[in-house]
Parts: sequence; structure tokens; C-alpha cells
Amino acid sequence: MIFKRIGDGRPYPAHALGPQDWAALPPRPVRLDELVTTKDTLQLAALLDEDSTFFGDLFAHVVQWRDELYLEDGLHRALRAALQQRHVVHARVHEVHE
Repeated sequence: MIFKRIGDGRPYPAHALGPQDWAALPPRPVRLDELVTTKDTLQLAALLDEDSTFFGDLFAHVVQWRDELYLEDGLHRALRAALQQRHVVHARVHEVHE
């Protein structure tokens, strides 16, 4: 199994982080098998496009809430890493507290 669980939606409270807020978080390695996805579908073009991160962040965005790591943005990056036999993706992790 690639991910811990396949989810559909964001179960955590809204955080209102914008691109600059995400960019301020330092990236760190996160194991793919610890991630819960927030999307259950993938745009195949995004997975196959070599320039898919040209206008976005180079790192996945992960929200940590209630001891779970939710992959909010970067599903195609995580799948690309898995296809390359890597077990880790570098992500910016934001902790949400209740």
C-alpha cells in the first residue's frame, strides 16, 4: 500500500494558509505510508506533466491534525515518488490544533 488511507475531503478545521504562509514552513521528509489523502481522484495529466510544479510549490502540503498526516496538496508528487520506488516525499507540514 502506498498511503496509510485514501480519504475524500479535509476532516480537519480550515486553516486559511496562503501560498506565502506555506512557503514559510520548512520542508521535511514524510513517509508515504503515514499519509492520508484528501482526494480520491487524480488528474493524470498532472502526474505525467514534467512541469506540473512550474507555477506551484515544489513541496507537498501536509496538515497534521489529531496525530494524522493529511496530504492536502501534492498527490501527484507523492504518486510520482512511489512510482520511482521512493518511500518518502518532502513536504511542508502545518500543525492544526483544536
